[in-house]
Amino acid sequence: MSDYKTIHGISIRDYTTDPDTLITGQVWFDKTNKVLQFQATGAGAWATGGSLNVGGRYGSGFGTQTAGLYFTGLRQGLSADRVETEQYNGSSFSEVGDMNTGRSTYGESGVGTTTAGACIAGYSNPGNSNYANVENWNGSGWAETTDVNTARRAGACTGTQAASMLFGGFTSTQVNQTEVWNGSSWTEVNDLNTTRDNMASLGVTTAALSNGGSPGPTAVTAVVESWNGTSWTETTDINTARNALGGSGTATEGVVFAGRAPSKSGHTERWNGTAWTEQNNMSRNVAYVGNATASGTSTFTAGADSDGNPSAPAACEEWNEPTISTKTADTD
Repeated sequence: MSDYKTIHGISIRDYTTDPDTLITGQVWFDKTNKVLQFQATGAGAWATGGSLNVGGRYGSGFGTQTAGLYFTGLRQGLSADRVETEQYNGSSFSEVGDMNTGRSTYGESGVGTTTAGACIAGYSNPGNSNYANVENWNGSGWAETTDVNTARRAGACTGTQAASMLFGGFTSTQVNQTEVWNGSSWTEVNDLNTTRDNMASLGVTTAALSNGGSPGPTAVTAVVESWNGTSWTETTDINTARNALGGSGTATEGVVFAGRAPSKSGHTERWNGTAWTEQNNMSRNVAYVGNATASGTSTFTAGADSDGNPSAPAACEEWNEPTISTKTADTD
């Protein structure tokens, strides 16, 4: 093996076969085929999934692309809040145990997995009132547990059934309160710097991101704040300001998608821990997405407020992470 010294003073090694361990951005000279090659990451993409049995908008979810739950929302015809819960296996939804309190969440109110999850706070459309109540999912049914301190809708949640957090949202106006659950009680901690509702969330209670949202009745923002377990700090903005968007992943790797800016869109961006990169859009223009929040590499979104069917869409889309592949450089 020898050094092939050319491009802009950078030393590039040559190989008779591809290197054993490749990383994104790695460049080498293939001396067998006499071409310059590099390792590149493509754009992620959405694929059509199974449809809900009972369509809903303003709902929520948790889990992964192959093991997820969808719940809450405003039912078909906008007549009442959904109590139905549907479990997703990667291809179809099955109805499972109903919630005790039907509600719409207008945001990401689900945390956890299909064996241990929670739905946090929300809103009664017929009653025009915010909820503080929390329900835990045990794999087959829901049970009421300790309420949050401040009843609200359109907040963002992240974490697990045993350790979760709720931040931002709407009471009679947008709020910036953050509450953390330790498995037995809710504690108010440091507030968001930018008051807003309808955000996307990424992460867990020790490291999270709040993304976009509405700081006022008609405003949208691109602001992103990073939570370190104690306080919020502003970090890199998303590329397109919007509210009513979804998010999935960790504080170092995830995606945000859909939302209003002010029109509904399927716009998708990926976070790598330092920067946001544009990805392939969803096939539908939607907002108020009900989505899984556990993993940026395996998520789904169902229902949502859709331009195509605003009454209560049932469609589901699955996110597939960008693939890494070897490319040949054009040296002409």
